[in-house]
Amino acid sequence: MTTRTEPAPRVVIADDQELVRTGFRLILTARGIDVVGEAADGLEAVAAVRRLRPDVVLMDIRMPGMDGLEAARQVLAQSPDCRVIMLTTFDLDHYVYAALAAGASGFLLKDVTSAHLAAAVRLVNTGDALLAPSITRRLVERFASGAPKPAPDLNTPATHRDLAPLTPREYEVLTLMGRGLSNAELAQFLTLSEATVKTHVARIFTKLSLRDRAQAVVIAYETGLVTPGEDPETAAPGT
Repeated sequence: MTTRTEPAPRVVIADDQELVRTGFRLILTARGIDVVGEAADGLEAVAAVRRLRPDVVLMDIRMPGMDGLEAARQVLAQSPDCRVIMLTTFDLDHYVYAALAAGASGFLLKDVTSAHLAAAVRLVNTGDALLAPSITRRLVERFASGAPKPAPDLNTPATHRDLAPLTPREYEVLTLMGRGLSNAELAQFLTLSEATVKTHVARIFTKLSLRDRAQAVVIAYETGLVTPGEDPETAAPGT
């Protein structure tokens, strides 16, 4: 009996600093990850993704010309199956929220350890979000609070037309995801099995065309389901 091994992720590294690109390439290559291309700015990154079709892009936020945020938008628009990890030297950079809203799967600080960098690339390549739910929630709380949100309609279970496909239970799960609960915490809070929670989460992703949990958290804030500072213990759906 042979053991099936997953193919190595194919990665493009986009950063205007050559030393950063070289360092990341050496780290990833040493850990069995295939770096298929590099880019020194956003325009080069978009062109490289179009040409090379990588699985994951490591995208610096601050680059000359087209910055990483606009490049991420264009990459994800032309290659929906590609995963983008934003790179920043600043924790909770204010551009990161916009990147998550555009579809990026998470962010990394440039001083990330070698092991964490490789693990992050492999994680998002599986379709998961890089950020833990609680970290995503704190990030969104910090930068989403100033964005205008639609006024909630208390007479309907959905506060935004984009949420209309959700069932009442899926609506509840999305709300709690937005408040930072993991699948295990959701299961405990709703008295459900983790398998059932995962099914609800997967259906939410499909119905709302979301890539991962990071986008789900953003949607929960942008639609007014969740407001900064809410606690799931005191602001549960339907209470």
